[in-house]
Amino acid sequence: EGRNTESREQLQTFCANGFEPNRTRRFVMKLRNMTGIYLSCNGQMLLLYRQGGRVVSNQWIASAGGHFEKEELNDPKACVLRELQEELHLVEDDLADMKMRYIGLRNVNGEIRQNYYFFANLKPEHYELFTSNEGKCKWVDYADIMNYDMPLTAKYVMDHYLRTGQYTDCLYSAVADGQGFQFIVLAET
Repeated sequence: EGRNTESREQLQTFCANGFEPNRTRRFVMKLRNMTGIYLSCNGQMLLLYRQGGRVVSNQWIASAGGHFEKEELNDPKACVLRELQEELHLVEDDLADMKMRYIGLRNVNGEIRQNYYFFANLKPEHYELFTSNEGKCKWVDYADIMNYDMPLTAKYVMDHYLRTGQYTDCLYSAVADGQGFQFIVLAET
């Protein structure tokens, strides 16, 4: 106990904030890795009203997306393409200009949520009203997107994308700071 420099009160504060001390006295948080892809076509974006989700339910989210499988852990593109095929029956050849544009980080309920957001243009020959086993799909005019109820990170990312991101080719980090989100270009170094 002489080596323990943290007071019981400090430890309780850490634990109340989602940290769990392990044997070596380091603090461990869970990670939740997710992807999402927003599809655009004809001046509209395809949104999904997610119903019955594990993390998000009864809100408008990306066109398709979800949690990483173990073998996808270091490959967000593989994850988002799998989700795209499972949820909308689309493949990468149905898209143009697919790029990861945002990596969101947020500390929520004892876990770090890492969201990898992709944006792509759906080739016009594939434009249709999609159905998804995850909820209801709807094509939304760009001017109306921010009127839809979205999860916190998605709302900030979409606002930034509509104001700035759609006019650049940059990859951005979106980090929750307790007051909102900070957006920083992730430049290759």
